[in-house]
Amino acid sequence: MQSGRANTRKWVLEYEPEAAKAIDPLMGWSGSTDTSAQVRLKFDSKDEAVAYATRNGLAYRVLEAKSPRIQPKSYARNFT
Repeated sequence: MQSGRANTRKWVLEYEPEAAKAIDPLMGWSGSTDTSAQVRLKFDSKDEAVAYATRNGLAYRVLEAKSPRIQPKSYARNFT
């Protein structure tokens, strides 16, 4: 199967977790009181993301995406 690359050209800003996750004693689910971990902001360019972080006084680090290795595949190869 070959996955598409639609909507992968965006820059994403994610907040670092401020509180550790805790396990609920009754149900055993993990949860946290940190609501900023649920926020993901998407930007069209790296400059926009950096400008937003700078404007709001957020410490940030930029992680560049690795270029994917594309391996050509054919449907007929499934039957060899």
